[in-house]
Amino acid sequence: MFGNKQVEKPSTPADQTAIIGEGSEIDGKYTFSGTLILNGRLKGEIVSNDRLMIGAKGVVNANVRAGTVLIEGEVVGNVSASERVELCGKARVYGDIEAPVVSIEAGVLFEGNCRMTKPRQMEASQSRPRDFGVVPMKRTEMPSRGAAGQS
Repeated sequence: MFGNKQVEKPSTPADQTAIIGEGSEIDGKYTFSGTLILNGRLKGEIVSNDRLMIGAKGVVNANVRAGTVLIEGEVVGNVSASERVELCGKARVYGDIEAPVVSIEAGVLFEGNCRMTKPRQMEASQSRPRDFGVVPMKRTEMPSRGAAGQS
């Protein structure tokens, strides 16, 4: 009865999702953890180490810094990501983009400069161990088998 109580695991920031819907307007600096889905309007600055998704109805007049940025709406301002930036659908971006990986689909309007940077170094605790299942080998030529030297 009392021993069967389940303990709820606290959520980590990467598990959290916030949604700013159509009709919402924010003016100022917005910081978040986890994932933000923005379909409203934001003017000012967006800062996070996590994932920002600007929906087709989203309008952002701000400089954006996040881990990953996915844009389907409109951004007027510079976009900087530590991991990747993706421009999809009918996205409209008026500003510079800086990230290690940049993906731009056909049909996107992008007016600005694009700078692809080196990916930031993963911390030792987050690095993946090396896969020793496939080991590159140096190719050496085998001696040809001819009639000479064989009895």
